[in-house]
Amino acid sequence: MPKLGVFSGAEVCRILEAEGFHIVRQRGSHIILQRTTDAGAATVPVPNHRVVRIGTLLSIIRQSGVPRERFMR
Repeated sequence: MPKLGVFSGAEVCRILEAEGFHIVRQRGSHIILQRTTDAGAATVPVPNHRVVRIGTLLSIIRQSGVPRERFMR
């Protein structure tokens, strides 16, 4: 299985926006993205850092419901 890639916060936001999320607000270095579906709303905070740590990236993947394959390099 390929490993997760190294992404910046801006790159993670672009991937999530391609999956239907949109930026709701930003406070400090955290960008809040949201996607509304029939099942409810999914809200995901993304740190706007040069490198998003692997544990944080895994949490973003889990919260967003976006397939893990989108974050493979």
